[in-house]
Amino acid sequence: MYKKFLTFIMVILLVGVVAVPAFAQQKTVSILGVWGGHEKDAFIKTLEPFEAATGIKVEFTGTRDLPAVLTTRVAAGNPPDISILPNPGQMEDLAKIKVLVDLSTFMNMDKLQSDYAKTWLNLGSYKGKLYGIYTGVSLKSLVWYNPKAFKEAGYKVPKTWDELIALSDRIVADGKAPWCIGLESGAASGWPGTDWIEDIMLRTAGPEVYDKWVNHEISWTSPQVKHAFELFGKIACNEKYLYGGTATELTANFGDSPNALFTSPPSAYMHKQATFITSFILKYNPNLIPGIDFTFFSFPPIDPKYGAPALGGANVFVMFNDTPEAEALMRYLATPGFEEILVAETGWLSANRRVSLGAYPDELTRKAAQILIQAPSFRFDGSDLMPASIGSGSFWTGILDYVGGENLGTVLKKIEDSAVEAYKK
Repeated sequence: MYKKFLTFIMVILLVGVVAVPAFAQQKTVSILGVWGGHEKDAFIKTLEPFEAATGIKVEFTGTRDLPAVLTTRVAAGNPPDISILPNPGQMEDLAKIKVLVDLSTFMNMDKLQSDYAKTWLNLGSYKGKLYGIYTGVSLKSLVWYNPKAFKEAGYKVPKTWDELIALSDRIVADGKAPWCIGLESGAASGWPGTDWIEDIMLRTAGPEVYDKWVNHEISWTSPQVKHAFELFGKIACNEKYLYGGTATELTANFGDSPNALFTSPPSAYMHKQATFITSFILKYNPNLIPGIDFTFFSFPPIDPKYGAPALGGANVFVMFNDTPEAEALMRYLATPGFEEILVAETGWLSANRRVSLGAYPDELTRKAAQILIQAPSFRFDGSDLMPASIGSGSFWTGILDYVGGENLGTVLKKIEDSAVEAYKK
């Protein structure tokens, strides 16, 4: 109750509006997003302090077909006041056609620059104007393991790529499989491998070259991309490293594959995946205790000069209609008070540096939040930013072809050919 009271007071101070008198017409703000179920319920809960402090009613509409619905409404001149987009690509598309409000015209930029790392403000900007505030971050740069199994076997968490390979070799020498990987995901099969390539690109070529790669300013056949695939192949194409070999890797569902960490004895010892894999682990192993029976370490640096950048996904708030009510809500959505309620309810991470680690619901999300905050840079999942024919097309199939034994040069040439066509459009 005390925390809610503080949040209420903070809202009044930060949004810069006063409560609407009971006899006045109800003021509203409309939001369009993809969230439903628990995510929607959690978001609505975060709005309660804002509505109570301002008297403004927030009307949220969720749809799984957000791009089509939003495009139709924008074309009809009837956009929502605010929308929650799943990636910066759509934000940039909307900024290009000049239908978004420049948030710097009414928000306190000094405060934003203090609360958010430069990388987040850059992600929310287009041609020098701020159009988006990020929330609901997921972190992908993680390697999951069973700490009890590690301790029993005498294994230590690796701090570098070389140590990671050395540990993998030691586990093989012990007659066991170091890795479990699942690339199967129905029509989306192959996507888990793209996360490996993206993390490796960030650690070997650096964030600036990563951005050029995502924008097709360097070729898929370039030495930097080839090197990333080769390092991925040291693990993903190594029969000795993989539980069940590449045949199991290609057929195992991504959500099922970490179960190999929890057999007795363990069938594998490490699994690379994002923060969301916790729900899959607990679905199949409900008696496990997060932080005790399973945890993670940061995907290690490869080239020391780039350290360990963070790779992930996030949602972004954008604003279409510049009204006092929408401005007040956008100010609130950029506060740590809003984010602390959201992370507590969802287990997502926050990009806001003032969010207390104590707001996170468990040890694992606190640990992930620390990795996110301390990372030298953050980059959005590259495949999500690429044209669909590549990011959810030839890149996915290229991963499957490479792991399946196809020549790497041939694989990269196929992706490059598709990229040349996609970026012509």
